[in-house]
Amino acid sequence: METLASKDGTRIAYERAGHGPPLILVDGALSSRSGSLNTPLAALLAPPFTVYTYDRRGRGDSGDNPPYAVEREIEDIDALIGAAGGSASLFGISSGAVLALDAAVRYPAKVTKVAVYEPPFIVDSSRAPITPDYLSRLAGHVTAGRRGDAVKLFLTEGIEMPGFMVTVMSFFPMWKRMKALAHTLPYDAICMAGTQSGNPLPADRWASLTAPALVADGGKSPASMRNGVKALADLLPSARYVTLPGQTHIVKPAVLAPVLGDFFAAQ
Repeated sequence: METLASKDGTRIAYERAGHGPPLILVDGALSSRSGSLNTPLAALLAPPFTVYTYDRRGRGDSGDNPPYAVEREIEDIDALIGAAGGSASLFGISSGAVLALDAAVRYPAKVTKVAVYEPPFIVDSSRAPITPDYLSRLAGHVTAGRRGDAVKLFLTEGIEMPGFMVTVMSFFPMWKRMKALAHTLPYDAICMAGTQSGNPLPADRWASLTAPALVADGGKSPASMRNGVKALADLLPSARYVTLPGQTHIVKPAVLAPVLGDFFAAQ
């Protein structure tokens, strides 16, 4: 493990593996270096890339510096790009996809390519939108120390997992890990603000993206998820859209890695 200081002084913990062009992987909600789809994905991509995995602020071995702002997370990615030599490609999954896109727009001279998998947008009526009070309820649970309730709210309303499945999950070891990260769920809700209301994506948020982009989803993911991903692909000026047959939001790294490898290696 290595550490660096972000622009606001927050300590960010990261690891690097492999050799080749630098590639930074950005996690989604309830994930860290010790428990993430990006962890086995990094092993499959390094080499031929130097792959950077890190704990987003507030998670794992990274620090935190309230109040939270999405801008601080984007600056964390910039600090990692600096550690990688000044330029890098980015891959983001779920809410991490939004951070990767935002960083690519903010630092066009530093981000060479960007790939995303299933940012959880809600752009139509194919599922219920996130309610306006969702963030305040999440934050209320966290402030009151009700970490389990925060996780349950995220799973049931945030990603529409059936209640009985959430109950079953609470008896497994993963529940303890998710509760340990529950205080960062409001961060992800803030990241997703304006993109889960059931309305079209904001037309100007990523319109200036200049880096080549790959937008991917899973063939077995819900229609609401795929509709949002397709809307993003249509919005970006230089995006390639691909669907991975048989995959869901919990994509298999062995299926995703070759697609990412080909995209990032292409000239």
